[in-house]
Amino acid sequence: MSTLKSKLSRDQQRTICSQLGSVKLNLLYKATVHGFTGAAFHQRCDNRSPTVSVGYNASGYVFGGYTSQSFSQSGHYVSDSRAFLFSFTGGKLKKYPVISAHHAVRMIGNSGPYFGDSLVLVDGSKPVTYSKTGAQYNFNAAEMHGNDLNLTECEVYQMEGELSHLSYLMFLYRNKKKLIESIQSYKPTVSSVSQARVLLIGQVGAGKSSFFNSINSVFKGHVTWQAFSGCSSTSLTTQFRTYSLKAGREGKPLPIILCDTMGLEDSKGAGIDIEDISSILKGHMPDRYQFNPAAPLHDDAHGYRKSPGIKDKIHCVAYVIDACKVSIMPTKLEEKLEAIHRKANLLGIPQLVLLTKVDEACPSVKRDLRNIYWSGYIKEIMLEVSAKVGVPLSCIVPVKNYSEELELDLNCDILLLSAVIQMLRFVDNYFDELSDQLSSVELKN
Repeated sequence: MSTLKSKLSRDQQRTICSQLGSVKLNLLYKATVHGFTGAAFHQRCDNRSPTVSVGYNASGYVFGGYTSQSFSQSGHYVSDSRAFLFSFTGGKLKKYPVISAHHAVRMIGNSGPYFGDSLVLVDGSKPVTYSKTGAQYNFNAAEMHGNDLNLTECEVYQMEGELSHLSYLMFLYRNKKKLIESIQSYKPTVSSVSQARVLLIGQVGAGKSSFFNSINSVFKGHVTWQAFSGCSSTSLTTQFRTYSLKAGREGKPLPIILCDTMGLEDSKGAGIDIEDISSILKGHMPDRYQFNPAAPLHDDAHGYRKSPGIKDKIHCVAYVIDACKVSIMPTKLEEKLEAIHRKANLLGIPQLVLLTKVDEACPSVKRDLRNIYWSGYIKEIMLEVSAKVGVPLSCIVPVKNYSEELELDLNCDILLLSAVIQMLRFVDNYFDELSDQLSSVELKN
């Protein structure tokens, strides 16, 4: 911190920093010290970025905005997709992301921090706030500042320690490389198993096949489609498929197999049968088995494994759930998920949730996928999923599958690879529990 005394509490400083990464706050401008004028603000804050500007009023409200762009006196609007306004309410930070990124910040000489045409601190070199919700930012004025537009203080902080764009990309590349190496080097703790088997279960259109295609794309190095996927009211997957991933075009198989199934449907006699899922979990079902919603797999079917080994069984279940449809999930579908959850629990199979289409569910995440890490709306959806499916919040992993993209995106890759890492951790839990059971049997004998 600078020698100027900050009016922000330590908790408020920590809360703001948590939104922006590994940063600290350096106080550049304090209106009660340097003056409530645009000239004083620009003298100390121009060409400094990124910054957080904070206003205080006599009613006790603390509010302001963040921009990654440098202030100037050009008179022009500046684009910033990462900009947001905020307010502290009851000790919690309320964010208002930018709507029109091209007009996120305006550079005006006789005023303080100027966020679009929505919020100005030290307006016209006066200790007042200009406030108007609209095209650039949408907020509740009473919630933000209690409609008290008289400022008692205005502070501007520079973020120090934040990664530059190039440094951030390098950070992502290194992180992606580490995640890929961790997946490639993974070895199941049971010697008879060379590849972990993860079963993908989800409603029609939730993105099961797309998830495999997306993971496959990350390892191929370009967007590719191997499993059938798309938009349909009925399942495009009609067979039980086991997909082995490869490291590159002609690389070695990875130590994980993703098992794809027919989609779940809420109506009776449609979609995959619960008994078929039970057969998959136990390792009886052969690859490319053609599902029959009217009749589950029988032990006299071609390829039926009567005595499956550990390598044939499912070691982790991943429920694939569309973030946009959680609130309208049919009751019958919830019941099916509950039934599957019970069967998997009885077999000691760990379970997690892949929450897909997070970008379609939350506008701020659509604008910038990194917002997934602090989106309050996505957190609410995750809580709802936890209640409906019966898994802890820590077992829900948000991801974005590739759908319309032609090129890979680093932020998307990190989410996808992190999901695979989580699956492998759950697989380890399965094998650890299995080893404990075997040790207990040996001790009894």
